[in-house]
Amino acid sequence: MMMFEYKVVPAPAKGTKAKGVKTPQGRFAVTIEQLLNDMGADGWEFQRAELLPSEERSGLTGSTTHWRNVMVFRRPTGDEEMSMPAAQADHSPSVRAVHAPETVPLTAIAGDPQAAADATPVPGAGAREMQADDGVEELSPVAGVTAALKARAKQQSDEDGQ
Repeated sequence: MMMFEYKVVPAPAKGTKAKGVKTPQGRFAVTIEQLLNDMGADGWEFQRAELLPSEERSGLTGSTTHWRNVMVFRRPTGDEEMSMPAAQADHSPSVRAVHAPETVPLTAIAGDPQAAADATPVPGAGAREMQADDGVEELSPVAGVTAALKARAKQQSDEDGQ
């Protein structure tokens, strides 16, 4: 299971001067490019930029919301198992690592001549999905139509054609 750690840094607010770059847009682009390259050199992969609210005190009793631009990076931790300190798991918010989907055992439709020798035969292509049905109608085309359904479709088309 691949584990990641995340780093969130403030996005640059203005561009820095660079040789040969004269426009504000160009300077800003050079600043973003430098940040991405610096983080990439340390093994961080850019994920996305976000605009998030930050509530801050204003005066003695007031508060205002400021919107902050941040950039989100991630890199693999090398850990194979997710572990969280007990104090962090109960009270403080945390970023949990995203992991790769579990590997699915090799299966094949029963009687498939092109199936691998070690494949486990199953009743049909959609058997696993039907067992985990969440009640939402699936609109994708049906794969693995059974012989009975094919025969019924042929019978219907013969009756309609007469």
